[in-house]
Amino acid sequence: MTRADIVTHARESIAKGSKSFALASKLFAPRTREHAWLLYAWCRRCDDLADGQDMGHGMSQVADPEARLAEIKRETQRALSGEPCQDPAFTALGMVASECALPHAYIDDVIEGFALDARDWRPRTENDLYQYCYHVAGAVGRLMAIIMGVAPDDTVTLDRATDLGLAFQLANISRDLEEDDAAGRCYLPEEWLAEMDIPPGQHMKPPFRDRLVILAHRLCDGAELYEASARVGAARLPFRSRWAVLAAAGIYGDIAREVRARGAHAWDHRIFTSKASKAAWVARALTQALRPAPPISREMLWTLHS
Repeated sequence: MTRADIVTHARESIAKGSKSFALASKLFAPRTREHAWLLYAWCRRCDDLADGQDMGHGMSQVADPEARLAEIKRETQRALSGEPCQDPAFTALGMVASECALPHAYIDDVIEGFALDARDWRPRTENDLYQYCYHVAGAVGRLMAIIMGVAPDDTVTLDRATDLGLAFQLANISRDLEEDDAAGRCYLPEEWLAEMDIPPGQHMKPPFRDRLVILAHRLCDGAELYEASARVGAARLPFRSRWAVLAAAGIYGDIAREVRARGAHAWDHRIFTSKASKAAWVARALTQALRPAPPISREMLWTLHS
């Protein structure tokens, strides 16, 4: 496959896997857009392998999680070593990693998230939850920031990119509690469940719905806090990248805001953002991208890092 073929495959992957990210990616400058698609294609393929999904849909328990993890590691290493890969998603990773000099350590961090799921890992504490969110989304945020031109030693901006990944993942977890439960997974910290006197594996049962809402709102609080922090970092990006990031932050932030608004009915039907809402965020993000970055308060910094 030629480079153009791989880019086309990556564009189709993001179009099928995430309408929100696909729309936001259109706001990037052309070269950055291609690189974002290439990275997404690898993330999507690894996620599908680990979760038994097809383009992010239909998550199910897999019978061979360790074998799938081994495949992810093997094919990723082949791609990063410049060896040919049969799967175009792994070829896409090798291409973007070479063209953007992506640090392999961050790619390894992403794979560790898949390893945690393969081991049927569950967070015991809130810190465990955030560590998981870093691996599956925060590290991707750091890779995306480098694709947008952030220097690998610009830790301030990379930290804000991590925050956006955390915001996305916390919103996902709050929305997908029932879907995760059906696949035998739970990302609510055990300490939270004990605090609410919810027995392990019972959090989706009707008698515990009011207490579950409290924990879901806690996830939403975190998502909103990290989204606000990420918006500060977006000001350090080139204009079109800033626009794309702010649009994605708003679109995905609406997931957490809708979970909060629905309360006990948040899991009756899967939450998604409408085309009109996405378009509105594109316009709103353009206005935001033209303004100075909002300040980040000492209280927010203390909360983020305490």
